[in-house]
Amino acid sequence: MQPTLVLRDATPDDGATLAAIYNPYVRDTVITFETEEVPAEQMGARVAKVQAAGLPWLVASDPDSGTMLGFAYAGPFQDRDAYRHALELTIYLASDARGRGLGTMLFEAVIARVQDLPASSKHAPAHGLYSRIALPNAASAALHDRFGFTQVGTFGEVGHKLGRWIDVGVWQLLLDD
Repeated sequence: MQPTLVLRDATPDDGATLAAIYNPYVRDTVITFETEEVPAEQMGARVAKVQAAGLPWLVASDPDSGTMLGFAYAGPFQDRDAYRHALELTIYLASDARGRGLGTMLFEAVIARVQDLPASSKHAPAHGLYSRIALPNAASAALHDRFGFTQVGTFGEVGHKLGRWIDVGVWQLLLDD
């Protein structure tokens, strides 16, 4: 059974809370290849940029406490115009929110939003969703697999962080036209 949560569109004003969820991944893991913590203002600007492109950035909160537990968004896969129908799906959960079905809820909601992009959107129709996953990451791979993503490649030792080389897997989900 999935938890009862409040899903809503992020706002640039959520920058501090989003950064509080994201920055432990920056500091302590190889899950993101950023090496410097992201300030609240920059995180808020990232939200604004994704949403200005007409794409979803969602947050999930506990309905009782109002505590934000995670976020997910679909951003452009690359900046070049021919990539406009390819989107990159990203998700981060607060450390105490993992394993409770939150990732599934966020994925469902973001994928639904991507599939319902208005015809006027530069990115419509979205044709493919992609995710890059630092390996190994069994939980993230399982989440993607559950939604029908397939691993289409691996970049070997493409990143160096926390004193080691990291492989990155690429997962793809082709959407119905």
